[in-house]
Amino acid sequence: MNVLGILLDSAAPATTGGSSGIVSFLPIIAIVVIFYFFMIRPQQKRQKDIQKAREAIKQGDRVVTAGGIYGRVKEISDKHMQLEIAEGVRIRIDKNSVFASSEDAQQK
Repeated sequence: MNVLGILLDSAAPATTGGSSGIVSFLPIIAIVVIFYFFMIRPQQKRQKDIQKAREAIKQGDRVVTAGGIYGRVKEISDKHMQLEIAEGVRIRIDKNSVFASSEDAQQK
């Protein structure tokens, strides 16, 4: 008897068919689906809501920037907007740095 052959035969996994490969991947697939519905999809919805809020901003609205600066919108262009943060003090900021109107921020 060949001892090496017996050891190799006992160490080799028994194949019962092609479905065992799919069954072994089911937990991984389930985790991906759970991550999608609990993390990715809500984040995409939140980003769409923020984008809609940015598009709805008009001249004269009070807003809050990502840095926490409160101001009133004086001018709006495609990528920038100008805020008045105090009487006669204006700053130019990127539109993407505005997260909410100040009324929305105070309600949360």
